[in-house]
Amino acid sequence: METWLLILITVALIVLLLLRIKKPKYLKTLSQEEFKENYRKAQLIDVREEKEFKTGHILGARNIPLSQMKQRMTEIRPDKPVYLYCQNGSRTVQAAKILRKKRGAQDLNHLKGGFRKWTGKIKK
Repeated sequence: METWLLILITVALIVLLLLRIKKPKYLKTLSQEEFKENYRKAQLIDVREEKEFKTGHILGARNIPLSQMKQRMTEIRPDKPVYLYCQNGSRTVQAAKILRKKRGAQDLNHLKGGFRKWTGKIKK
């Protein structure tokens, strides 16, 4: 009986985790080519931590780490397109949820595969 309870709790935790990182419909996933086309006309936000940002980032990006997003979201205009990226794409989902819910941002986009897949210009 204890084994079943442990399995049930484990499954519940996995479901909760998947729901937390599931990409919302309003967050558009862009290929690298699509991202490159318009990111200079948008607010380009790197949501990785400062230490990661300093090791290299997309040219023109501002660093607003996910851990600081709620405190610094007023730095992002909700009426302009927002292009988000992180190391692999998972933190951008959480950042987009915050920006949509707390800031009312509508045009939210993120880089498929994140920074680790980026082959464009970077600044170190």
